[in-house]
Amino acid sequence: MEDIAGFLGSHPPFDELGADELARVAAVTEIETFPGGKTIFSQGTGPVEYLRVVRAGSVEILHDGRVLDLLGPGELFGHASMLSALPAGFEARAAEDTLCCRIPADVISPLLARPDFLRFIARSIIGRAAAGAGRAPPADPVLRRVATLIRTPPLLCRADEPIREAAKRMTAGEASAVLVPTGEALGIVTDRDLRSRVVAAGASPDAPVSAIMTAPAYSVRADSLGGDVLLDMLERGIHHVPVLSAAGEVLGGVDGDDLVAAEARKPFLLRRAIGLATTAADLASAAAGLSPMIIALHDARVAAEQIAAIRSVVLDALTRRLVELAVTEVGDPPAAFTWFALGSLARRETVPSSDVDSALAWQDEHAGPEAAAYMAQVARSVDDGLKACGVQPDAHGTSAANPLFARSLASWRASAQSLSENPTREKALILVSILTDSRPLWGSGAGTGGTGTGASVADALWQERSHPDLLRLLARFALHFRPPTGFLRDFVVEHSGERRGQLDIKHGGLTPIVDLARWAGMAAGAPGGSTVERLCAAEAAGTLDRADARTLMEAFGFIFSLRLDHQVEQLRRGEVPGDFIDPKTLDPLPRSYLKEAFRAVASVQTGLATELSLGVRWG
Repeated sequence: MEDIAGFLGSHPPFDELGADELARVAAVTEIETFPGGKTIFSQGTGPVEYLRVVRAGSVEILHDGRVLDLLGPGELFGHASMLSALPAGFEARAAEDTLCCRIPADVISPLLARPDFLRFIARSIIGRAAAGAGRAPPADPVLRRVATLIRTPPLLCRADEPIREAAKRMTAGEASAVLVPTGEALGIVTDRDLRSRVVAAGASPDAPVSAIMTAPAYSVRADSLGGDVLLDMLERGIHHVPVLSAAGEVLGGVDGDDLVAAEARKPFLLRRAIGLATTAADLASAAAGLSPMIIALHDARVAAEQIAAIRSVVLDALTRRLVELAVTEVGDPPAAFTWFALGSLARRETVPSSDVDSALAWQDEHAGPEAAAYMAQVARSVDDGLKACGVQPDAHGTSAANPLFARSLASWRASAQSLSENPTREKALILVSILTDSRPLWGSGAGTGGTGTGASVADALWQERSHPDLLRLLARFALHFRPPTGFLRDFVVEHSGERRGQLDIKHGGLTPIVDLARWAGMAAGAPGGSTVERLCAAEAAGTLDRADARTLMEAFGFIFSLRLDHQVEQLRRGEVPGDFIDPKTLDPLPRSYLKEAFRAVASVQTGLATELSLGVRWG
């Protein structure tokens, strides 16, 4: 029994179990032996009465005679049929002499319904369903350390080497970039630089490489995740990134082709088209590729949260370009200002149905009465441009075109100071948006929202994050939206109108988690970032118990994936994407997990409400 417990406990999802729970499972687990070629259970029979875990050997998973997957030691199967009480949707067959751990349903079923098992089981089901639909197994470069994606040794040259010789070596080595060590910095020359800075600009090919290189080159550590590097490349509009060891040694480089599958390279092309656009019509033409990009990434089986982050980066670029075009049209601003992304765009969690929330803040010094009129004109131009691109500004008015969200720094600060005096819901929501879910996109005098004057405006505004009433307000919001746990059969759904029988998966499932993460992140001193990043920070700081933080992360991942899957299928059908799902269209197992996720989130809220009422947790 100790041997079985040790084996199970070394593999997910059993590694989440405590010693007593693991011992209880091991006590009823039996070992089965199957010779190679033996069918363990057949497609269409069942329901399966046991969960099995491969102990040694391997098991083939077949659908209609076609092999979908090959499972090795530590991988489990049979849970979908067992939990749904439906016949098995595939055949399990020993690919060689195989040992399996067999766990009875009455012991394993309660564990598989636990929130900490949620993501592991759900992803295995989704992955197998995708394979059944004929999709290729994922390479998952976004989940791999970037050092593992380097294909060739680095091509290095001296800063004084002639451009002609560097180009010859790039051609001979079939390399698209050359790296140039220059003391403490590292330069880079790409094939694009050769075209734009030499051929198009008429530079001499005998000039030194240093004349056209970019230095210092943006580089990443070897242990960075491919997905994080991909987002950085999209954000910066670059296509090549040097990879350095922990000691600063150049290991090589990666480009967009290394990070995404061929059919999912559209984000780079779209980002470039947006950057080159000179008119609103050009931007609208480029933005037409946004939905096809999402579908391509989904087909490439990029993780839902990664797709949302990539979409958000592209929307960032689109918004920045619209602001730049508006400023060019209206003229120089009378005061330095910053354009902020709010809400899901600020958290980089946008999906096809997401509106674009925004705000403006401008410096008061030297700003006359014409400043507000100027900002309003720019904001209207940007909103009109977004609509022309098929992207809707927030339907509830959370937009820089609304005077409530376009203010001087003095006005924003005055609103923050009045929070304790008159905390009306409208004022509170506005301040929560700008103080906690905001990210600067563009700043006058800087060109981008991350540096220069734009950053100074943002920093001055964000000083109000330390307002003593803000945490209590966030806690109240975190407990306001409750998941639909009063189930009639399966779910609380709309009872009338065109949405009758449908479930709002955003407000019912995601909003409570987002609100909890916002409060917990602020209490932990991590005001920005995505929902998952805030929950990780809260767990590390002790703002949330580890179990609560993990429960919320697992539930968020599962519900978010379900939401994106639903909207991608709507895009394929040419429908307007939305958040209402008919629970009856879900397979039994995902429907069961969705209910468990809602209940788990409600349980965290209940515990937090009790502690807050007693003054136990205020950060």
